Amino acid sequence: MRTDLTRYVVFAVGVWLVLWVLLAPVLRARKIRDDTPSARQLLTEFGCSVRSIAIFSTVGLMTFGLERMGVLHGPKIAQGWGPVWFWVSLGLMVLAHDAWFYWTHRMIHDRRLFRVFHRRHHRSNNPSPFTAYSFDLGEAAINALFVPLWVLLVPTAWPAVGLFMLHQIVRNTIGHSGYELFPATRDGRPLLPWLTTVTHHDLHHAQAGYNYGLYFSHWDRWMGTEHPDYAARFAQAVRRPIFRRGRAIAAE
Repeated sequence: MRTDLTRYVVFAVGVWLVLWVLLAPVLRARKIRDDTPSARQLLTEFGCSVRSIAIFSTVGLMTFGLERMGVLHGPKIAQGWGPVWFWVSLGLMVLAHDAWFYWTHRMIHDRRLFRVFHRRHHRSNNPSPFTAYSFDLGEAAINALFVPLWVLLVPTAWPAVGLFMLHQIVRNTIGHSGYELFPATRDGRPLLPWLTTVTHHDLHHAQAGYNYGLYFSHWDRWMGTEHPDYAARFAQAVRRPIFRRGRAIAAE
């Protein structure tokens, strides 16, 4: 649990400290919402995240236990497949997790499941970096199941799994940061349109029937679940002037 907790604390606190404290005067025009979550919300989210991390760590220990029992052979097999497979397996894992997240996320938005599995996360209507792991127990279990299922089905080295975990917490905390950090074209469109931006996920917290994707936007586009005002909201966020030392510098 120590590794999972450390990773969460470093990135959740780090993103909060850098964006909400140190760079807040510089980036205030990129803040998506005018209001700021209360200290009580941040503390509640942190407490719920620690509970989620306990579930992640328990599932992780069980997965390592399967390997020691001789049931899980994939990580050892992957070590013999060389560096090319290392990076290919990492990329496939990210793509697969995005699909897993999209479809399980849509599933727990069903009215019959929402109150049990997903209400805690959406109590953070205005998210913060600490929202990243603020889950109900059922949702934490669903998210935790992806890694053992993946390594059981696809030979993947443990260092690749570690990089995957690093990637997901970075994207998760930034995606809940409340500041639009992604680059834009001159006409206000996402420069990297296949990625979910901060505005993309912030809209999901504001209006829960849209934008279910985690890393990539293709599932929302393909399934017709992208917010109809997403492009306009993103353009609004990136076209505001950025204030620095009392002077307005136009955002590109």
